[in-house]
Amino acid sequence: MRFKDLKQKWWFRFLSNKYILLLIVFAIWMFFFDSNSWFIHNELSNEISDLEKNKDYYKEEIAKDKTTIKTLEDSVEIEKFAREEYYMKRENEEIFIIEYEDSIQ
Repeated sequence: MRFKDLKQKWWFRFLSNKYILLLIVFAIWMFFFDSNSWFIHNELSNEISDLEKNKDYYKEEIAKDKTTIKTLEDSVEIEKFAREEYYMKRENEEIFIIEYEDSIQ
């Protein structure tokens, strides 16, 4: 196919138009190379969704901690918590910790 025959094709005339060429170059620049390109926008959107998931998780944890704090306002509950979590004991008291093989893992 010669160049003269190629010039007669409608798609070649369309694509060789300087405004269309400029539009194509501009679209490629904005899609790939610009500082606000589609790739960067996609990364930032993923990061925002991850941060929102973290936000929801921490809100749930804060709610759990608030309920724990409310239950620990009683001195009996504080003692129970200290004994169970930190293995604290009273004076002249012995504590025996029994661990099963499946609880060690």
